[in-house]
Formats: sequence, structure tokens, C-alpha cells
Amino acid sequence: MPEEIKIENVVANAVISDRFDLPWLESKLPRAEYKKKKFPGLIYRVENPKGAFLLFSTGKAVGTGFRSIDDVNAGVEQLMADLARLGINVVKKPEFVVQNIVASADLGAEFVDLDSIAVNLGLENVEYEPEMFPGLVYRISDPKTVLLIFGSGKVIITGCKNSRDCQRAMEVLRHELESIGVL
Repeated sequence: MPEEIKIENVVANAVISDRFDLPWLESKLPRAEYKKKKFPGLIYRVENPKGAFLLFSTGKAVGTGFRSIDDVNAGVEQLMADLARLGINVVKKPEFVVQNIVASADLGAEFVDLDSIAVNLGLENVEYEPEMFPGLVYRISDPKTVLLIFGSGKVIITGCKNSRDCQRAMEVLRHELESIGVL
């Protein structure tokens, strides 16, 4: 059965200019914050869709906090328009590349036996130390993803580059858990 997967965060990056004068940008952009001693980049928040861009003096930008790839693209349009209005020379159509998607899902079970999963799925791709972290870390290679599985049946998926990878990772997990009799 296909799980309902909710994208929680999309991280994407691109080079959008030759360089940025971050203190100057902070003074001109609303919702911009630059604290050089705390972080080497300027944080620029966009409101619709909600997300943020980290701008670096090298001209690189990282978008984060967006809930979909479409939201990233809409945020990029907003960012580029705001920078162009300030007269900043920017790349015409920057190619933001998705670096990571974090999503959540639910296995639909009230209780998942993490001890049994840890014993039966093998040592090379499972980490489970309940004294340190309440979830089991399960690494799969195709698609290259990390799943955090909790006793409640909730799952956090990370490392995906697109939503198909998130879905495929959950299919692999469900298959593995069914094959060892946990689901």
C-alpha cells in the first residue's frame, strides 16, 4: 500500500551571481539578517511560499524550508526579482539543484518493534541505540536514503533528491519489514 508522504523540507542550491556584498544587501532587503560572527551568510526570508535563502559572498545561494520543489521555484523567482530590483547582476535563469528532501510518513502500525528490526535487518545498514536516540536509523542504497524509524510507526526520510525517491524508499522499507514479519 502506498504511504502518504509529506515533504517537510526541500534544500536546493545554485550560483546566482559573481559575488554579494552581504552587509549592503542586509541594509536593502526586508526580512534579511546578516550576523557575520554567527554565520558567514545572509539569511533572506521569503513569505509566500514560506522559506529562506542563505546567500553567501561568493554568489552562491541555498534555499531551505520549502515544502515542495514548486515552492523552491516560486521562492527563487521572488529572490531573483528582489535582487534585480536592487540592480544586482544575477544569473538570468539559475538552475537550483535539489540537494536534499526531508519527508515524513507513517507505517500505519500502532507499534513497531525496533529491537526486532535491528536484529533482523543486519548490522551494515542499521543503527539502533535507544539509550542515545529513540529511533532506528536504516540506510538503504537504492535510492540512497536514510530512514529514521520510530516505535510509533512514524518515519522520517532524508537524502532524497525527488519525491519519487521518497516513495521508493518507503516501498523498500515496507517490503523489508514485511519480509521479516514486523509489519
